[in-house]
Amino acid sequence: MSTATRPPTRMWIPQDNPSVYKALVALQRASSAGVDPELAELIVIRASQLNGCAYCLHMHTSDALAKDIDPHKLMLIAAWREAGATFTPAQRAALALTESVTLIGERGVPDDVFDSVRAHFDATETGQLVASIVMINAWNRIALAGAYPAGLDERRAASSVRASAGGPG
Repeated sequence: MSTATRPPTRMWIPQDNPSVYKALVALQRASSAGVDPELAELIVIRASQLNGCAYCLHMHTSDALAKDIDPHKLMLIAAWREAGATFTPAQRAALALTESVTLIGERGVPDDVFDSVRAHFDATETGQLVASIVMINAWNRIALAGAYPAGLDERRAASSVRASAGGPG
């Protein structure tokens, strides 16, 4: 990406540190492997809400709508505890884990939260959920530190740059 096409950000990790970006993308793929696509979107949206990351909220709510996830469900993620049967028990457990891991410095991950997750997910699935939560928190921090604006999508920007350079898109 030339400086002329560089997004208006403090840093642009795909350009400024491509080896770290590639490693993060690979870890992202590994962490989300096998996670239900709807649950994955609920997790990334809730963590992004907690972290105040408009860039990631825009990207992932757009992704969720493209996957035909119920818009009413998306509107209620921030109030999932009060949303009654809108969320399944497994989704509720994963959202509680998302909050605990995202805000881990406040009170860690309480046993009751972890026990609730383990009631719905096996050990491998639980590890995938934790890894997915850790990854969105990493992406949120990169986007916030870099001042990525809502509406910019590095996945599409990186693809269009690769395509214009003759690389795989």
